[in-house]
Amino acid sequence: MLETIRAAGRIARIDIAKAAGASPATVTAITSELIAAGLIEECADPPLQDAKRGRPRVALKIRGGAHLVAGVKVSHHAASVVITDFEGTEITAREMRLAENRMTPAKLCDEILRSLDEACAAGGLSLGDLSGIGIGIAGLVDARRNFVYWSSSLRERNVDLGRMLEARVHCPVFLDNDANLVAKAEHIFGEGRNVDNFIVITVEHGVGMGIVLDGRIYRGVRGCGAEFGHTKVQLEGALCQCGQRGCLEAYVGDYALLREANLNSETDHKDIDSLFAAAGAGEEIAGSILDRAGRMFAMGLANVVNIFDPSLIILSGAQLNYDFLYSDKVIDQMKRWIVQVDAPIPEVKVHGWGDLMWAKGATAYAIEEVSNLTVRELAANAG
Repeated sequence: MLETIRAAGRIARIDIAKAAGASPATVTAITSELIAAGLIEECADPPLQDAKRGRPRVALKIRGGAHLVAGVKVSHHAASVVITDFEGTEITAREMRLAENRMTPAKLCDEILRSLDEACAAGGLSLGDLSGIGIGIAGLVDARRNFVYWSSSLRERNVDLGRMLEARVHCPVFLDNDANLVAKAEHIFGEGRNVDNFIVITVEHGVGMGIVLDGRIYRGVRGCGAEFGHTKVQLEGALCQCGQRGCLEAYVGDYALLREANLNSETDHKDIDSLFAAAGAGEEIAGSILDRAGRMFAMGLANVVNIFDPSLIILSGAQLNYDFLYSDKVIDQMKRWIVQVDAPIPEVKVHGWGDLMWAKGATAYAIEEVSNLTVRELAANAG
């Protein structure tokens, strides 16, 4: 019921009953408990333009002051933090360079806490003011356990990172794969609004995917579903940072492109800008590397369509600043490799979120989980 109110922004009790398929009496009882707990509040519904004058209808909305939450996006080079109220209204945001690209678990905890401290200070807050923290990190993450099997940000495998952080922040921490949180952000704020079945593919240092099925994030049994970057595209192929060979990421991720370029050309490419500029200037090796990346990516997109048949695919991430992964040529190749039926193919959109918007997806996750915890506590107290 709380999420019905959140999705609507403001909604009358009778409309909640219709949306939830519950009786008005049940809705009145539950919303009274939520009001008493300080999670929602009454407000006057704006009158319709042609409505007669009279007493305005009372609606319900989320009470923004009920909780403060933080969202953190851990990328290869930086930690980005957004702090919002319970309605999702941004209070402060901060981006901080990380000391290293890959760290011990203890060091990564230090860096995450440092970024949170800086963001809280910028907003006149302290860590103690937060009711929950959502964190998005690249890698294989079991969100149910807040457990990281593997991440390119960590030097160790099988890390109980959520427990380590909760021991130091003394509020709930909610950990998830960063691409899942981009999908959540798209569903709430972006191109996936009002779309129940879509896929987000992120391309940065690595390649990630978030799947929304029937309006919910799909994570798999172990929390390791949607690892698009680690689908195999070449038997015994290029080495991936996960330790296996032939992964899509080993041909499309920025580290893979630069590795290939610097092994096979005389130019020392420091970043993708340099490689893309060289290809634009006609350098044959740079052009062939980007062309192969496009073909591999088109193959991957076709496989996604053939498996999931989504209504929409959203491409996001730093590499989408360059068109070699979504050029007409790539999309045409994808279309050729899709199983042919007499129906429109999924729409492909490019939406270039910055890291702060990824962090906002982490705040949305934290809000959702804090809501669930609070409702469970109310139910336990009522019982």
